[in-house]
Amino acid sequence: MNVLDIVSGMGFFSLPAARLVGESGRVVCVDLQERMIQGLIRRAKKAGLMDRIDARISGKNSLALTDIAGKIDFALAFAVVHEVPDKERLFIEIGSALKHGGKLLIAEPKTHVSKSDFDKSIAIAQSAGFKVISDLKVRRSYGVLLARGS
Repeated sequence: MNVLDIVSGMGFFSLPAARLVGESGRVVCVDLQERMIQGLIRRAKKAGLMDRIDARISGKNSLALTDIAGKIDFALAFAVVHEVPDKERLFIEIGSALKHGGKLLIAEPKTHVSKSDFDKSIAIAQSAGFKVISDLKVRRSYGVLLARGS
């Protein structure tokens, strides 16, 4: 399985995902901040997981994922969508990286995002070709699982 961790930070979700994907899997970790990626690399090396991690610094206006188009099975956007000014572009880029039927989990903190704003983000994702699979219960967050359509 190939996983995309969007704005991975220092790997809070990336390292557990790397354990789950196994030796043949890959976790692509993208963050805008070089120091976060460097911290992730240090932690991945210490955990013996660097062979499963593809750590990348994104551009300011792009995730820069064209080389992995159609290769990702699962993407995670945890507490990040509300920070992105161009949500439409974000969802288009994630959709391009995902395989047909690939899944995207979005979780947004209730302390920073209203239900209305969360719903607007999901509507933008749907207009970019995603379909809602199910609402999720994520502690202190709004959550939804989406799938990339055809």
